[in-house]
Amino acid sequence: MRPRGLIAALLSLVVVAGCAAATPAAIPTAAHTVAPPDIATLTPTPAPGPLPSVRLERALRGLSFQRLTNLVQPSDGSGLFFATEQPGRVWVIPGGLGATQASLFLDLTDRVSDVHNEEGLLGLAFDPAYAQNGHLYLYYSAAAPRRNVLARFTRSQADGLQGDPDSELKLLEIPKSFGNHNGGQLAFGPDGYLYVGVGDGGGSGDPFRNGQNLGSLLGKVLRIDVRDAASPAGRDYRIPPDNPFVGLQGAKGEVWAYGLRNPWRFAFDPETGLLWAGDVGQDAWEEVDILRRGGNYGWNVMEGGHCFSPGRGCSTQGLEPPVAEYSHAQGCSVTGGYVYRGKGIPALVGAYVYADYCSGALWGLRYENGRVVEQAVLAETGLEIASFAQDAEGELYALTQDAGVYRLTP
Repeated sequence: MRPRGLIAALLSLVVVAGCAAATPAAIPTAAHTVAPPDIATLTPTPAPGPLPSVRLERALRGLSFQRLTNLVQPSDGSGLFFATEQPGRVWVIPGGLGATQASLFLDLTDRVSDVHNEEGLLGLAFDPAYAQNGHLYLYYSAAAPRRNVLARFTRSQADGLQGDPDSELKLLEIPKSFGNHNGGQLAFGPDGYLYVGVGDGGGSGDPFRNGQNLGSLLGKVLRIDVRDAASPAGRDYRIPPDNPFVGLQGAKGEVWAYGLRNPWRFAFDPETGLLWAGDVGQDAWEEVDILRRGGNYGWNVMEGGHCFSPGRGCSTQGLEPPVAEYSHAQGCSVTGGYVYRGKGIPALVGAYVYADYCSGALWGLRYENGRVVEQAVLAETGLEIASFAQDAEGELYALTQDAGVYRLTP
């Protein structure tokens, strides 16, 4: 996440035609210049139907939040929504998104640090068995020393609308040097494992080259098994044996995908199982990726589909190109969203929906047979969209930090 002032911009997407495919050797840092020989403008092919324009309808009109970061509905059939605020509070919202009241579920402001504008309570996911075990997972920034924390909390046994702040079980504490590039997304995959988005640790250009270092958890998406709290290695989670770098000397077994700068938001498509991510760029390019097992998404060798370090002639061997990208002439910070699987907007079904925080542009793309076949601006919202939410029916919501929650409607 990289909050900035709103800028006016017209959206013009560019889709990567392809980069070659092996892990690059260490490359000396160089000044950034854009070198786009591997980029081509998309020529659409026939798709199921044209992507529709949408409008955003205000939800939760009677509620306001202090720097909203997540809105999540657990799959327990309760109909409850939970909202997280960046300073460290979790709210429970009964009565659906027409609700006018919320109650405090957890207050973690005593342990969450939001000194930097990208720090705070950033991620929330509910255990698939939440109805039975009451477990939820939070990802937050902490101080002294500066680090990102993945922790499990448990619902109060006395009151199902209260969390127990003393139930915290810290699964991961990831040290970092800077306040920015924390990542923060949590999501359970169709395999039942927990996926964790971790930024490169901050600092301009990834100065410690964490993104390409398999021995670091920074600049990665991690995949861990939290179903059995104790592991033989003394951790409070297990590393799935089919993770791509298990057994590789010097590599962290938790790593699922790497070469990421700041995977602020990602989500699984429940129909295809694909993991879609928006990876926030540096100074020139924002990108959308489909994250695959063991994939190297290029940072800091590449920014989007362009050489970053060195600025020209970088090796693209072993690097996964983005599905789509756009330049900072059109925005400044991609907000990853969801593949739409609701019923309210039939023409949008199967399209990946995402946004830019600065321009407020909301757009979608269709992906078939390994390539983007259609893309379109869905709305020019004028909003600083910081995140998205998806309810149990597959409907989508755009989240702003201070201006409310908006439902996508035809």
